[in-house]
Amino acid sequence: MSNQTGVLTRSGVEHPPSVKETAVKRNRKKLPLFNWMRGLALPVLVVLIWEAAGAYGLISATLLPRPSEILVAFKDLIVSGELYAHFKISLFRAILGFLLGGGLGLLAGLAVGFSSKTELTLDPTLQMMRTIPSLAVIPLFILWFGFGELSKILLISKAAFFPLYVNAFLGIRGVDSKLFDVAKVLEFSKWKQITTLILPAALPNILLGLRLSLGAAWLALVAAELMGSSEGIGYLIMDARQFSQTSIVFVGIIIFAVFGKASDSLVRYFEKRLLKWRDSFIG
Repeated sequence: MSNQTGVLTRSGVEHPPSVKETAVKRNRKKLPLFNWMRGLALPVLVVLIWEAAGAYGLISATLLPRPSEILVAFKDLIVSGELYAHFKISLFRAILGFLLGGGLGLLAGLAVGFSSKTELTLDPTLQMMRTIPSLAVIPLFILWFGFGELSKILLISKAAFFPLYVNAFLGIRGVDSKLFDVAKVLEFSKWKQITTLILPAALPNILLGLRLSLGAAWLALVAAELMGSSEGIGYLIMDARQFSQTSIVFVGIIIFAVFGKASDSLVRYFEKRLLKWRDSFIG
């Protein structure tokens, strides 16, 4: 049997890992701090150029305020407590809408993936609904549910539903059929096939759907908070636009960007932990 330090060939002779394999393992063990620095290099460079262009009057302060001015606006909103109040409402809407829509999308994707009869019944209707833009249903949601929280949460749920539905469905149907032949030889029960074969094989697609669903929830949050809202980061952006407070508009945009990236990174962290068994190309 081969150990972790060598490769067993067809002839049965074990050879040490190649230089290329050693380099790949070394790249995987790079310090997280170094990776963070590489990821931040481009944004920092853009901010420095942006600040310098504003300082020398090359860009309009009204249309594109300097990063230092945005930072001052950010600080003022924190000190006044206004930012926390709006962000708390937006976060509640995003989480609740994601849990509702994403949860239903995952359940529907699993049901359709496991049953061809359920696919024939549900999938055509759901695929048709998937192509309807979220902005197109805003007037209907206002007519049906008014301007309250329910309409906003349902709009976010609609956006979060379909990425998880589609990826859960494709993940299950993408399981290699040869694995089922192995399961028959091992005399796996139906439940054991689902828990030890189908779901682990579909997990990469499901986690991808989770990432896309979180992103869709954040995008829909902005549209939802345009529906006559008086609270939330989306309302803060629209209110600042009316008074030409461009720096506050940028504060709202940056908050959406940062927390959207944070939620995506959280899912990617669990991806690395749950998919350690996957041996895929890392670039």
